[in-house]
Amino acid sequence: MKRGKTGTALIGVLLILAVACSHTENGIVPTVRDDVAMPPGLSERVLVLDPQAISGEAVTEILSKCPAPRIILLNGSFSIASMESFARFLVLMGYPEASLRDPATGSYTYSSYRNSRELAGMVAWYYEAEGMRPMVIGHSQGGMASIRILHELAGTFSNRVAVWNPLSQKEEDRDTIIDPFTGQERPVLGLTLGFASAAATGKPMRVLLGQWGMLGRLREIPDTVEEFNGYHLQGDWVSGTLFGVGTGDHYFPKGSARVRNVILPRECGHISLPLTEDLARDPRARQWIQSYVPVSDHPRCGLGFEGSHGRNVVFAAEMWYSIRKQWCLELKRRIGATRKGSHPS
Repeated sequence: MKRGKTGTALIGVLLILAVACSHTENGIVPTVRDDVAMPPGLSERVLVLDPQAISGEAVTEILSKCPAPRIILLNGSFSIASMESFARFLVLMGYPEASLRDPATGSYTYSSYRNSRELAGMVAWYYEAEGMRPMVIGHSQGGMASIRILHELAGTFSNRVAVWNPLSQKEEDRDTIIDPFTGQERPVLGLTLGFASAAATGKPMRVLLGQWGMLGRLREIPDTVEEFNGYHLQGDWVSGTLFGVGTGDHYFPKGSARVRNVILPRECGHISLPLTEDLARDPRARQWIQSYVPVSDHPRCGLGFEGSHGRNVVFAAEMWYSIRKQWCLELKRRIGATRKGSHPS
């Protein structure tokens, strides 16, 4: 009996290793997850979903049973400005935990002090490996890091971005990937993400932290993302909006990116903004978040949720709407490409 269990476990480990990677002269090259891994009939249910009107039931019964885009959550400059509570909020709302955790460290979040070129190379690795474009989401300095990743992919700082392997934690000797939707080799440069976001990110701290390269680019969103949301706080000295949010604080597209600027309610605090985990456990807050649809760039709640985290319910609702929308769009993109005879496979 023990021998049988041991043999089964060994086979399972070998299968996981085979799926996870194959070895070449350039190191570990990922293998794209196949669409057939989705339960029978699930693809049809995804295709009929309206990305802008996804119910809680649809998340539970459809999306949560499908692959999900990798989300790279970028912390603020101080340890207390962590996105971990927000990551737990996403898991409680139905997002697959495996698509949030760093496979090497198990962490939900990434440091905003990390080399942005490495992060851009990691984004490319995940796209090649998982057949879905990652999302990059940052708070405070993490928002600057998410924008910097977009600029790295646009070639703002260098004409080459190497692939960065999150499993080996090493740079690979290549600056191209095999596009999972065309099967063709393509450079990391120019890779376009579906969604990115920055919250409570301002210029004053860029000066104090010596990040001169981003001062003139912080509000400029390049074409390496299709949709970008920037969240602003009123009366926040850290992000430079102590006396209000002016047009000079707004993000703007360099080209074709769809950019939305959202002014959050005044009660939101800079450090506490990502503290959203408890909202997913509150039935009333959870229902409000799930039903939320953005209709204004100055959203309000008005329901008077209790507790210090209740002030963040609008931010939580905004983000959950955009994330599940992008999740659905990436699945539709993946399924459509598969049915046209393209990759991923």
